[in-house]
Amino acid sequence: MDATPPIRILYFAWLRERVGVSEESVTPPVEVATVGALIAWLRELSPRHAAALVAGKTIRCAVNQDFAAPDTPVAGGDEVALFPPVTGG
Repeated sequence: MDATPPIRILYFAWLRERVGVSEESVTPPVEVATVGALIAWLRELSPRHAAALVAGKTIRCAVNQDFAAPDTPVAGGDEVALFPPVTGG
C-alpha cells in the first residue's frame, strides 16, 4: 500500500516565532481535507501550535503558492504556507 506523502507546512512572521519552527512536515488524518480543517488540526498538535493559530480565520494561507480560502482542498504532497494578515496604511 502506498503511503500518503506529508503536507509541508511553512510558517511566517510571528507564526514562526510562536510555533518555534519555520517549517514542518505533517501527515494529518484523511478527514483533514481543507485548509480550515488543517488549521484546526494543527491547533491540536501542541500548546505552541494552539497559541500561534488561535486567530484561526484571520490566518492567511497559500497552497502550492496560490492564495487559499478555508475551503481550499489540501492533500499529501502539498505545500501550505501560513502567515498573519498584513496591514497597510
